[in-house]
Amino acid sequence: MCEVKDHELVIIGAGVAGLTAGVYAARYGLDLVVLSEAGPGGQTATAATIENFPGFPDGISGPELVMRLTQQAQKFDVRMEIAKVEQVQFTDDGRWNLLAGGVTYRTTAILVAVGASPRRLKIPGERDLFGKGVSYCATCDGFFYRGKTVAVVGGGNTAIEEAMYLADVVEKVYVIHRRDELRAEPILAKRAFAVENIEFIWDTIPLSINGTTEVDSVILQNKKTEEQTVLTIDGLFVAVGYEPNTGFLADVVDLEDGFIVANCNMETSQPGIFAAGDVRNTPLRQVVTAVGDAAIAACKAYHYVAERR
Repeated sequence: MCEVKDHELVIIGAGVAGLTAGVYAARYGLDLVVLSEAGPGGQTATAATIENFPGFPDGISGPELVMRLTQQAQKFDVRMEIAKVEQVQFTDDGRWNLLAGGVTYRTTAILVAVGASPRRLKIPGERDLFGKGVSYCATCDGFFYRGKTVAVVGGGNTAIEEAMYLADVVEKVYVIHRRDELRAEPILAKRAFAVENIEFIWDTIPLSINGTTEVDSVILQNKKTEEQTVLTIDGLFVAVGYEPNTGFLADVVDLEDGFIVANCNMETSQPGIFAAGDVRNTPLRQVVTAVGDAAIAACKAYHYVAERR
């Protein structure tokens, strides 16, 4: 028989947004639980240094920020449980059921803060060589390539931050970008251009990743000339954006390119379901915006629950 747990609010996701929402919701006195598949962290936990979060003039590492937020949530007795939400159902009494394995979480309100996962290139060799030279996190795996040659695919903030981190570890970093200029913030781009062991390959896309037991090269194609070349590398780091983890919400709330459509009050198309952080259709995905989203979402969720007590 399925176990049933009853709460006023269920927060899905334990990254920066989920933890912040948990702190605010607990301070509002809500009976809540934070659910996550693998404990606190999210994408923030993979960041080597966060320089643009207010209050840390020298920056702060992602793991340390997550640790501090987790400790803060624990201080307010925020309950956290490991669970993968597979389905969300509306009930006849106006509440929600969240199905997670053998447990049903009944709740008045839901706050979705599941973030997003790295987008795949979807080219030959990527899946087979994942963990064997293909990576989506330089701070996680960069150490293994000390003194070697690697490539980073992408041209946004994440890609350039990854490239600069790797430049301090490896001998050579190639940045492969499909356009002829970076999308990264100018200050990051300027820093990267000044790094001697970073080389940019413009107007180019990877077609396939080669190797048997590990990555040894990647086939590239110039988008303008269609010329194909082989680049010899020891590792390939993919940083081409993120895909939201919203599969379980496909028929529940309105989505835009997979991201949750939410207004400035973090309200979705379904009353009682709120969204915060990278999972929603926001023009900026940063730690600071995730924190702000979460505070608003928790406030609005509190008022929603309070009206129905």
